[in-house]
Amino acid sequence: MIRPFLTVSMGTLASRLLGFARDAMVAALLGAGPVADAFLLAFQLVNVVRRLLTEGALNNALVPIWLAAKETKGTNAASAFAGRVLGTISMALIAATLAAGLLMPLIIAALAPGFATTTLQLAVNDARLMLPYLAFAGPATVTMALLNAQGRFALTAFAPLFFNGTLIAVMVVLLFRRWDEFHAGFGIAATVGVAGLMQLLILILRSRGSHFATPLRVAFDSEMRGFVARAVPGMVAGAGPQLLIVVGAIVASSSSSAVSWLYFANRLIELPLGIVGVAVGAVLVPELARTVHADDQSATIHAQSRGLELATGLALPAALGLIALSEPVVRLLFQHGAFVASDTTGTAQALAWLALALPAQVLTKATSPAFFARGDTVTPLWATLKGLAVTIVVAVMLDRSFGIRGISVAIALGAWSGALSLIRRSLTTFGFSIDAAARHRLPRIVAAALAMGGLLWLAVPFVLSSADPSGPLHLLLVAALIAGGIALYGLFLSLLGVIDWNEAIRAVRRTGV
Repeated sequence: MIRPFLTVSMGTLASRLLGFARDAMVAALLGAGPVADAFLLAFQLVNVVRRLLTEGALNNALVPIWLAAKETKGTNAASAFAGRVLGTISMALIAATLAAGLLMPLIIAALAPGFATTTLQLAVNDARLMLPYLAFAGPATVTMALLNAQGRFALTAFAPLFFNGTLIAVMVVLLFRRWDEFHAGFGIAATVGVAGLMQLLILILRSRGSHFATPLRVAFDSEMRGFVARAVPGMVAGAGPQLLIVVGAIVASSSSSAVSWLYFANRLIELPLGIVGVAVGAVLVPELARTVHADDQSATIHAQSRGLELATGLALPAALGLIALSEPVVRLLFQHGAFVASDTTGTAQALAWLALALPAQVLTKATSPAFFARGDTVTPLWATLKGLAVTIVVAVMLDRSFGIRGISVAIALGAWSGALSLIRRSLTTFGFSIDAAARHRLPRIVAAALAMGGLLWLAVPFVLSSADPSGPLHLLLVAALIAGGIALYGLFLSLLGVIDWNEAIRAVRRTGV
């Protein structure tokens, strides 16, 4: 699994880095006031759709069914099924786009009950401009899922670069032309659909000649209805982390700038979540689907063990690093233009508490494929709904007294509630188990991450106390702290016997990466 995991991780990392550049430009153009709140709430809708359809969510539901059809009925039957999925989802999303355009005032009012009238109308206008993205997201996602099923991870990993690249190109023009916040928000919103089209076109052009979704047609037969019944719960479960943020934004909408702070903090969480969670989901689901269908218990345990090790070994140190470096990182990335110091403080407070949710969200990503591979998408759905319920109750309780910090704590508690529920269910349903190597390494991985996080926490105040927040020295010191933290973590992993770096390098070379 090393080669496909690294391929997907590198593609996701590149996309997330472009995403940071995009969000830094959004912060500089719009700041964190009412215009930014309106735009970012509308953009959250796009992100939810991306989670529902892309980045592993539809992949989790489609890949096991497509592989089963190919193995039992042959390539032509699998291709015909994929053609019906592609045609039906595309038509359904076109209809959904038209309906959402008409109902958008009601949708935004439900998502942001605390918005003032002017901000509410801005959000409605921005969301309507972004809606064409829906029509392009469906066929793009089905194509990516089918490519993943065939082991063609590189194209699906790097295709999202065109989405962020298109938005960045437009925002560079807006920055040079010095558009005001109001018009810049509309300009970026109108580009979202174009960016989605660019992503779809590159997938179509690069996958031309791969006849894995023919003939293309719309169908509502029993097989298609069965797929939808299994896919929808899996899609919602796959979008769990983003849905938690949406729930938090609903409560935060009554406080000025809180929606923006929550959005920018979550963008930093999504870097490690995307690299680890999406990669584990995209690679682990096909791997587990094959081992489960082959009834190879040892291979299933091996895949589960390596997925859990990768998830824990990358998510836990990332969470601890984000907690320790929350304020300097936010200041470095976002405090430019219209994004001022008070916005940095609010965003950093949200980030420090949201980071506690990261290990839980990645554990969910690592555990869910065991259910998806067995065709069970309902159990992860119930775990997600439980987490959402916990988040709503706790956020309402803590918002008045603690503001953005209370909402962030509620999101973290919701994430852990869902993750623990899923783990308990896996133990009782099919005896989710890991091998002896994982049982040996996991406690040592946790110890190495805690040691690194503790040293980083102690070092941050001393290293950054004399640095000018807006100067180049601040950039160099933050980069040095991040590099130092990574080096310390690698050293602790080696000292504790978790990994032999020479052996790891040889393993990577054997994969041909």
